[in-house]
Formats: sequence, C-alpha cells, structure tokens
Amino acid sequence: MTIRPLTTSLLAASLLLGLAACKGPEAEQARQDAAQAADSANAAAREAVDQAAASTRNAADDAAAASERAAADTQQALDRAAAATSEAAGEAKTAAKDAGAHASDATADAAQKVADKARDVADEAKKNADEAKH
Repeated sequence: MTIRPLTTSLLAASLLLGLAACKGPEAEQARQDAAQAADSANAAAREAVDQAAASTRNAADDAAAASERAAADTQQALDRAAAATSEAAGEAKTAAKDAGAHASDATADAAQKVADKARDVADEAKKNADEAKH
C-alpha cells in the first residue's frame, strides 16, 4: 500500500516540474491545478491506506474474538467430557463392588448348601450307626 501513494506523489511532482517550465498565466493556473490534483490524490491514497488498515484491524479483532469463543466452547466440551468420564468411572467402581458383593453372596450360599448337605449326610451316618448298634 505504501508504493501507490509514493508513486502518485512522484507522478504529481514530475508533472509540477514539467509545468514549472511553462511561462504565462495559463502555466501558473496549470501548476495550481496540478498541485491541487496531487494533494487530492495524496489525500485519497492516505484515506485508502487508513481504511485498509482499519479493515485489517477489524478483521483481526473479529478473528481473535472467534478464536476466543472457539477456545471457550472447546474448554466447555472438555469439561463436560471429563465430568462424564469421572461419572462413568464412579459407576464402574460401584458396579464392580456390587458384582463382588454378589459373588461373595453366591459363594456364601454355595458354602452354606455344602455345609447343610454335609450335616445331612453326617446326621444320616449317625442314624445308621445308631441303628447298627441296636
């Protein structure tokens, strides 16, 4: 963008030098018109550069804001995922404890059944032994 104002200024300066070589009232008017045109061209070039810079700043600000929103959304998603993972781990731990308790209950029930059967067999053997004595 700095090349265009520089080029415009050089063009206007060379035009002024060329007109300065002319003599007479028309030449003076032409010089004034050329100087005014150069000033207008420089002002327009400065305004265009300023507008481009402002647009660039606005675009950068918009991009930064969008990045911040995306980062916040990502952080919220990560927080939700961490909470869900923690909750799932807690549920798995509870399920494992419950499964262990059920397994222990089943083992205890089986042991009780074996003990009951052994007692029944022992009682039957004692009964048979008592009958054999008589």
